[in-house]
Amino acid sequence: MTLAEAQKKVDDWIKKYGVRYFSELSNMAILTEEVGELARIMVRKYGDQSFKKGEENASLADEMADVLWVLICLANQTGVNLTDAFEKNIEKKTNRDKDRHINNEKLIK
Repeated sequence: MTLAEAQKKVDDWIKKYGVRYFSELSNMAILTEEVGELARIMVRKYGDQSFKKGEENASLADEMADVLWVLICLANQTGVNLTDAFEKNIEKKTNRDKDRHINNEKLIK
């Protein structure tokens, strides 16, 4: 699925099942909440914390998909074409960092 297809699929779902988009501010708060849920799993799986009882089956993939869903909602309702934005972002990073990481002694070790 392309980013454009994902944006359309989310928009179609919202129109069919969601009644309407939540406000941009609400979706920003929801995105923050979803990133926090993703962070909770990351710190327990890859960091120093352990899972609380009942959290052991938390899905990293599902939380990443939740973050992506809300980000797509925000893009749709603010008129951002994620394909164009992502391509421009890769170009920006390439121009800015093409030598930076290759020459970083901390990464070469």
